[in-house]
Amino acid sequence: MPSLLKTTDVRARVSEAEWETRVNLAAAYRLMPLFGMSDLVYNHITARVPGEEDRILINPYGYMYEEITASSLVTINLAGDELLNPSRDYGVNRAGYVIHSAVHAARHDVQCVIHTHSRAGMAVSALECGLLPLTQTAMRFHKMTYHDYEGPAVDLGERERLVRDLGDAEAMILRNHGLLVASPDIPQAFNTCYWLEMACRAQVDAMACNAPLRLPPDEVVAHTRHLYRPQTRRPYGVMEWPAMLRYLDRRDDSYRN
Repeated sequence: MPSLLKTTDVRARVSEAEWETRVNLAAAYRLMPLFGMSDLVYNHITARVPGEEDRILINPYGYMYEEITASSLVTINLAGDELLNPSRDYGVNRAGYVIHSAVHAARHDVQCVIHTHSRAGMAVSALECGLLPLTQTAMRFHKMTYHDYEGPAVDLGERERLVRDLGDAEAMILRNHGLLVASPDIPQAFNTCYWLEMACRAQVDAMACNAPLRLPPDEVVAHTRHLYRPQTRRPYGVMEWPAMLRYLDRRDDSYRN
């Protein structure tokens, strides 16, 4: 197992607000494989350190999501410098830093960014039609934004184009690559990523039936999207988050360490 600083050492070095963010971020990591949205040791979920605009928390490169704990997360700044790395064995994935730091730097309303390479997400990212409004879940993401594939995300020059394509959206499909979510907090980010993944899975299943697809009228799609907007009803994910933490705690509460 990787060698780590003691949990008590990490907690003593950060604020209570940061520790709470670390616990919630570790929970998000643990939830991803339980719902089929992880990719071995790859991909990332990042969260901004409370009160520190230019500092984010990210997973050590080499851990599986199911290994992440609150005290194992690495603190970096938007320049990519490691400020606190409790692991003595692992650093930070450059591709994760390039994508996530770009969004955090450009979008001050964003506290949490999730990027996935899920099977269904990659499948839809490779379709010319993109995400179709086939289901109520997919209609939540009507007018999806897209970013064309430029190769593995290691070129700092891509950051400008990525944030341009994202705009003020909460979700984007990276063509021939995967999914990206940028949300005001961790609970909303997980919820958005989960339902975007479900929309992609439903589309892949429907298209695999090799039968005509039934698309709702444009006005119905627009109305449904309107009802899903947080300004219309409520921010999705916040109410659900305590239940997600209980779901984890019943199985393994070591993410809190």
